[in-house]
Formats: sequence, C-alpha cells, structure tokens
Amino acid sequence: MSAWLPLAPCTPRACVEPVARAVPWAVLRLTAVVLLVLAGIALTPVGARIPASLVRRWCRWIVRAAGVQVRVTGAAAPTGGLLLVANHISWLDIPLLAAVRPARMLAKAEVRRWPVAGPLVARGGVLFIDRDRLRALPGTVARIAEVLRDGRAVGVFPEGSTWCGRSQGVFRRAVFQAALDAGAAVQPVRLQYRVAGGPTSTAPAFVGDDTLPASVWRVVSARGLVAEVDVQAVIPPGAHPDRRSLARAAQPARPAQPAWTHAALVTRPYGATKNPATVPAPAVTVAAMEVIKRTEAAAARATSSSAADA
Repeated sequence: MSAWLPLAPCTPRACVEPVARAVPWAVLRLTAVVLLVLAGIALTPVGARIPASLVRRWCRWIVRAAGVQVRVTGAAAPTGGLLLVANHISWLDIPLLAAVRPARMLAKAEVRRWPVAGPLVARGGVLFIDRDRLRALPGTVARIAEVLRDGRAVGVFPEGSTWCGRSQGVFRRAVFQAALDAGAAVQPVRLQYRVAGGPTSTAPAFVGDDTLPASVWRVVSARGLVAEVDVQAVIPPGAHPDRRSLARAAQPARPAQPAWTHAALVTRPYGATKNPATVPAPAVTVAAMEVIKRTEAAAARATSSSAADA
C-alpha cells in the first residue's frame, strides 16, 4: 500500500456506537433494501433511458428502506458537467449523493475485484481509481474530465477514506483538476447522520475493518436515524485558479464540536473485543460523551431559537 494513501483513524470499535440487535423490523428493512438494489441492477442495461427524477427517487427509497429519514436542504444541483463532492461516512453516502443528482461514481479499484458486486458496478458506469499506483492518477483525472466535458456528473468523495462523522478528513486536490481541465462547476454536498431530535450518530459509519454486511445490519437495526444532505452553493467554473484553492473552497465546514471529541472517542479500550457493548468505557470517555451530548443539544436549541427569531 502506498504511503500517500489517505487514512482515517476511525475504527468500528473506537468510534461506532452499538445499536440494538436482531429487532424484528431489521429483517424487513434489509429485505426491502435488497429488493430495491436488485431492481436497480436489473434496470442497468436501460439505465441511460431512465429519467433522472426517477433515479433520484429510487436512491432515496433505498435509504428510506434502510429505516433512515432523508432531509435535503439547499438548492437543486445544476445541469451540465458537474463534479459532485461530499464528505464520506457511510455506504449510504452513495445513494444520498446520487439523490442530489444522478452521477457516475468514482470508486477505488479494489471494488472492481469484489465478487458479484464488482462486475455489476463496473457495468453500471462506475469510474475506478487505482490508489496504489500514483502514476495512474493523471489517467483517472483525464477520464473524469472527459465525462464532465460530455455534460455529465461525476460523484467523488475527495477525503479518500471514510470517517465516523464526528470528525472528518481533508479533501484531496487531484480530482479537482478534472473540473478545472473540463471547465466544469463543482457542487459541494455536506452529509451528516443524526438521531432524530438528537446528536450526531456514528451508527451508519462504515470505517476501518468494518464489513459491509455488518454495517448494513447495524443501520437497519438502528432506530430514529436521519440523514442530513446539505446541498451547498455551487462553485462556478473559473472561480478558483488552481486545484488547491478549489478543494479548500469545496471542503465542508467541520462539525461544530470540541477539537478533542474524536480523540476522546478513539481512546475507548475495546481492544480485540468484537462487541464494544460488552466492554465498559472508562469514566473519562463517559464524561466526554456526556459533554458532547450537552454541547450538541445546546447548539440545537440555539439554532431553533435563531430560526424562531427570524
């Protein structure tokens, strides 16, 4: 593995909160998600003829079938060549980003080698990036630029790795060169997951050595999850002279939480235990989590108060 690859410190045992297991509705939710995904796979050969509005609804249905409410704020994404960029937390990010505007997604090359899923996503038009070969990066950027010049959208998660949602990474600059080369706009999207009426939730996070089946089951087992999709102001072509400043402008604001929040979470001594719910967290972590909850609750009250005054 190349040393330049972006890595997040998040792991399932350190960052992801446990949820109830084997609840009756989880099986129904999982079945609904599988059926919707299979329906999409069956329609792949005629995907180009399916209206974008129907694709967006289908993507929302997948997230809703998993038991997650969807709240979208901001203006609709523009037409024409568009680089959609978002922070990366969960496998749910993919349908959520496509719900903003259907796009060809950029995925790591390892996905192409996955059994069953690999050939299917390749047939669906996914673009692949070989993160282990730095020399292949210019070719990937050129392919993205070509798609953008054709007036289509490309969805990218520039952090290069998933984070737990309480903290986030830095947008890597390379893919923004494609937007500059193609003269295409950039559409930043901010993704966040919460418990309904409560704080940020890490249950949807797909991080570290987590497996996709485990992450999917955790999501469909959870209660009251809400996905917040904030479609931010589009960055028009020519607004920034280079990819560094463009990446910085597209980077979503960091979560309004204390700087030590993530450090406190990753110190939980789960060790090699597979089930974090069976290991008691130290008192300092419990206290830190309580402070986090109070901070988020105060921020939510302040936001509600400001809205009422307006």
